[in-house]
Amino acid sequence: MAPPLPGPLAALAPLLDDYGYLAVGVVICIEDFGVPVPGETILIAAAVYAGAGQLNIILVAVIAVLAAVLGDNIGYLIGRTGGRAFVHRWGRYVFLTPARFQKAEDFFTRHGGKVVTVARFIEGLRQANGIIAGTSGMPWRRFLVFNTLGAVLWVGLWASLGYLTGTHIGTIYEQISRYTIWVVVAAAVALAVFVARHLQKRRRNREH
Repeated sequence: MAPPLPGPLAALAPLLDDYGYLAVGVVICIEDFGVPVPGETILIAAAVYAGAGQLNIILVAVIAVLAAVLGDNIGYLIGRTGGRAFVHRWGRYVFLTPARFQKAEDFFTRHGGKVVTVARFIEGLRQANGIIAGTSGMPWRRFLVFNTLGAVLWVGLWASLGYLTGTHIGTIYEQISRYTIWVVVAAAVALAVFVARHLQKRRRNREH
């Protein structure tokens, strides 16, 4: 029997119960060409199911990688054929506004091909990755290599964590939730220290 999924994972339980591997493939594929659906979340949930013996983790991983690569390549095709005009016209319907797209494209341009791999782990860039690669004119074969590498690493990370969690997901989620506030506070303090040091450094540079 599949373990009860806590928090945001719970909403995906009916989908996994009814459609299993198909749900994993479709949701991840759709997310990867720009539609804001919970692709990463369903991967983790499916891996938890696999850890509890309800799904096969190898099949989950293979389907997730193929769906991720396919979705990003659809996005690449959209960007390559439709260009910025298409993104500016229709992007707002999937929360990809011109301003958000410009920031993502600037980041993509600065960091080159390696960002295709890293983008898989960054919310927002994961969904727009293929589209930006297409609009920026990145060669398809180069995109395919980096994109596939990113998909394998991304699936490997979350599938492994979900699978190892398995039936213990409820207990682990409870412990994580208990300490979340302290993590947020620590992150806020670290950010404040970073900003203060940055402003102090700028002030010193101006004085000299």
